Amino acid sequence: MKRLWLILLSIGLLAIFSTAAFAVEVKFSGEFSAAGVYLDKTSLIKDTSPSTAFYFQRLRVRTDYLVSPGLTLVTRFDAMERVLGAARSAPVATPLAADSAGTTAENENIAFDWAYIDYQTPIGLFDVGYMNYGSTGTIFANNSAPQGRIKYSIPVGPLTINAAISKVKDKSYTANNIVGYSDADNDVYHLEGVFKWKGGLAGLNVNYYRSAENRPVGGSLYKTTYFLFTPYTIAKIGPVALQAELNYATGNSRQYDSGLGDIKMENWSGWIDATADLGPIYFGGTFAYVSGDDLTTSQQEGGTISGGRDWNPCLILFNYYDRTYWIGALAGNGTSTNSGPMSNAFFYQGRVGIKPTAKLDIMASLSYSNADKKPAGYVSDTYGYEVDVTGTYKITNNLSYMLGAGYLVTGDYFKGTSDTNAVQNDYMVINKLTLTF
Repeated sequence: MKRLWLILLSIGLLAIFSTAAFAVEVKFSGEFSAAGVYLDKTSLIKDTSPSTAFYFQRLRVRTDYLVSPGLTLVTRFDAMERVLGAARSAPVATPLAADSAGTTAENENIAFDWAYIDYQTPIGLFDVGYMNYGSTGTIFANNSAPQGRIKYSIPVGPLTINAAISKVKDKSYTANNIVGYSDADNDVYHLEGVFKWKGGLAGLNVNYYRSAENRPVGGSLYKTTYFLFTPYTIAKIGPVALQAELNYATGNSRQYDSGLGDIKMENWSGWIDATADLGPIYFGGTFAYVSGDDLTTSQQEGGTISGGRDWNPCLILFNYYDRTYWIGALAGNGTSTNSGPMSNAFFYQGRVGIKPTAKLDIMASLSYSNADKKPAGYVSDTYGYEVDVTGTYKITNNLSYMLGAGYLVTGDYFKGTSDTNAVQNDYMVINKLTLTF
């Protein structure tokens, strides 16, 4: 009997230690938002469109599985991203949602975006799998989206060096089973240095893009190859918070295998943003620029880089996530449209806010924008003026409510090529409940 108890005790201890060895700590974080929107006109062409009003919601959940010290499996999914009461999108032939690894239809139910290993070693941090891509430096020009990546980071004192390979498209024979698809992948190679000090940071990100998906096309074999240089800084100087970023893309928009007829690329974008916090009152300003294409030259000066989907400076103008994503572009006359993200534009904004209590934040802004390069025959380069007023109330530490209204004075750019074309002003009201956890 004593021997039996010893055996049972040994089995019990083995089970306990085995369980401890394989125990996984799980951490959840995320956000749920529900919003209601009213847009007075769904087109900027006078007397041609109705209004629209609807509710929408989205749940985004991140789960970190802490397998062992320094080793984590990270996943993230979006669920129930839909207009309340609307019919589901067709599951066939729908494109991927802008910031997701799933289609629009999949996000209306559930779509996993991230799944990657995060491994901290004595020689640096390794991330391998599907993770966030397209966000570097400040929020300006960022287009966050899931992408397959291999990433390495190492701190050296106040300096952090980041290197990565991103697999944007795989068009090898194995992946597509199509004869002739050789060396047709789209890849991005990243190298970034970030220097931090008390109250700020500065960085330089260099990306090399090689997009060869058009090489197998008969008769016009070409690839797109270019460098993107992004210096940026985020700093706090006394009561003033500063952000600045510059983007310069240079290389080949089309580099033909024959070596003839190459189209060069040279795109610019940048912004400067400052906010002064003076107790309950704050004020600030923003200047942003994205180069447009000059049709009188043989090279491409615009169209490759933009202000980014993540940066939404207004409620209507250049707002991607709350307006363009759910409602669509606002058509003007001819080919002109008001959509997000910002492209081919100068942008100016002044804003002032007040926090009468710790929980309430009220902000008003005035914005103006015009085109960098006016399309041929267009009567004006003015996109318009916009006035926005928003109020955000923090109900609890995790729950907030936002109410906003924006009015767009539509510019004559949207008249297109004829001054007799009529345009109309537009306004939008949005309220949003956001829960973070």
